[in-house]
Amino acid sequence: MARLNLVIVSGLSGSGKSHALKVLEDAGYFCIDNLPPALLPTFVELCNHQGGEIANVALGIDARERMFFSDLAGTLDQVKALGHSVFLLFLESREEVLVRRFSESRRPHPLLPMMPVLDGVRFEKEHVAELRRYADRIIDTSDLTVHELRELLTKQFQRGTTEQTLTISLLTFGYKFGVPYDIDLLFDVRFLRNPFFVPELKPLPGDDPRVSAYVLGDPNADALLQRLDDLLTFLIPQFQREQRSYLTIAIGCTGGRHRSVAIAGRLQSSLTALGYSVSLKHRDLLKS
Repeated sequence: MARLNLVIVSGLSGSGKSHALKVLEDAGYFCIDNLPPALLPTFVELCNHQGGEIANVALGIDARERMFFSDLAGTLDQVKALGHSVFLLFLESREEVLVRRFSESRRPHPLLPMMPVLDGVRFEKEHVAELRRYADRIIDTSDLTVHELRELLTKQFQRGTTEQTLTISLLTFGYKFGVPYDIDLLFDVRFLRNPFFVPELKPLPGDDPRVSAYVLGDPNADALLQRLDDLLTFLIPQFQREQRSYLTIAIGCTGGRHRSVAIAGRLQSSLTALGYSVSLKHRDLLKS
C-alpha cells in the first residue's frame, strides 16, 4: 500500500483556507475543497488504488456541515493507523479582521447567514475549538498579506525542488485598434520617430532590419530601452518572489506595426540574454 501524504486545511471562515488550498495545489498537491469528513477513509482508499500516482493530497474541510465534528479526530486517527501521514493545518484570524473581510466581500457568514457576521464568527469559533486543539500547526492570518501566507505555506509544503517559473509575454499593439485588457505592464512608444512617414519604410513591418534600425537609431529609443532594462531587471524578481506564474508586457504605438514591434524585439533579446523565457506576439502587425 502506497503511503499518502495528507494535509487537512481547516479553520475559521474568512481566514484564508481557499487561498491556502491554491498554494498547496501550486506546490504539487492534489486538492479537494469541502470534502465531507465521513468520506475521508473512502477517499484514501481510492488514492491507494491509483498505484501511487496520487501521493500528496490536500483537503479543505470546514464547519458548514452540521455533523462536521462528530468524529473527525477519530477519522484522522484511523487514517494514521493505516500508515499515512496526516497534517492538520488550522487557519484563524482576529474577530475584527474576519468581520472586516466579510464586510468587504459583502457576503454573510456561511453558518449564520441571517445573523450579524460577528455572531457567525463567534458561533464558528466555539464549534471549531476542539479541532483547533488537534491541529499540527495554527496560523493567524490577521496581519498577513496573501503573499506572506503563500510564502509561509510554500516553505513548509513545497514538494520537490522544482521552482515555479515565470512566463514572460511581450505583446505589441496599435492604440488605434484599442488597448489590450489582459496585461500587467504597458509602455507607450508613440513619442519615437515614426517609419510610417518614410515612404520606403512605410510598407515594411517593424521586425524588418531596415525599420528596426530606423526606430532604434532614434536617441530616445536608446534612452527608453536603457530605462526599461533597468526597470524590468528590478521588477521581474519581485514578481517571481510573489509566485507569479506569468507576466504580460504590452508595447503600443499608433498602428502596432512599426515602433512597438521594433522596441519589443529588442526587449525580447535583452530579457532572453538575462536568462528569461520570453514569447512575443504582434496583435496588430497585419492590420492596415
